[in-house]
Amino acid sequence: MTTITEMATANMAGLADMAKRLRDAENNNLAIKPIRDELALGGIDAAYRVQQLNEDYWVTQGRRVVGRKIGLTSKAVQVQMGVDQPDFGVLFADMCLADGESIGLGEVLQPRVEAEVALVLKHDLSNPDTTMNELIAAIDHLLPSIEVVGSRINDWDISILDTIADNASCGRIVTGTVPVLPSALELGAAGMVMEVNGKVASVGSGAACLGHPYRAALWLVRRMAGLGRPVRAGEILMTGALGPMVNFPPGSNALVTIQGLGQVRITHEEK
Repeated sequence: MTTITEMATANMAGLADMAKRLRDAENNNLAIKPIRDELALGGIDAAYRVQQLNEDYWVTQGRRVVGRKIGLTSKAVQVQMGVDQPDFGVLFADMCLADGESIGLGEVLQPRVEAEVALVLKHDLSNPDTTMNELIAAIDHLLPSIEVVGSRINDWDISILDTIADNASCGRIVTGTVPVLPSALELGAAGMVMEVNGKVASVGSGAACLGHPYRAALWLVRRMAGLGRPVRAGEILMTGALGPMVNFPPGSNALVTIQGLGQVRITHEEK
């Protein structure tokens, strides 16, 4: 008869194996089949455990955590995925690019781009019941940003469990270089236009992020505090897409303009 301890050990071994498969996919530039069926019994908690295993692994390898990202902020996408909440992932220093930089060929698997507002904090936010006023007071500045999302799962055939385990499908982020004070604009009404190769490819506004980028950020802050991993001063919070994400094949360039925040751009190298 299998004991509870043996079952728990087997389950952890399975989660560790999935975490390694995702790391290998990134290292070998070769996507894997979906893992949702293996995660189904443990659900979202198991998927986040896989994500955490990889975060812990990479930290031991010298990578440095510099922030968090929020995904699934669109209500339409939540309905499509069958969930009623966003998800989150971790940002490492080596994932962060500045305006005008490029990603190399094969650096991100199956890359797509989306426009976002990035918040940079000046204070830690460690309370699970952080208020909106406390969040706003803790924001040092805002930046226009692009997230290069990438999936280690074949053909983007993902469910909520696949994307959570896969670090919320994050590849790289690029941020602008001109900080904007949070008092300078109303983000909920800020319009966004993304051009890919000189043509308009995506439009949207701050209202796409749970009604306002600050609302998305507040969800993320409270969630991380509740997990005992609060966001810290100096960290970047990527608040979610302002419009539809767009395929970003080699040889492409993307330019995002966000009303009141300015522009940010990135290129995908061909070779």
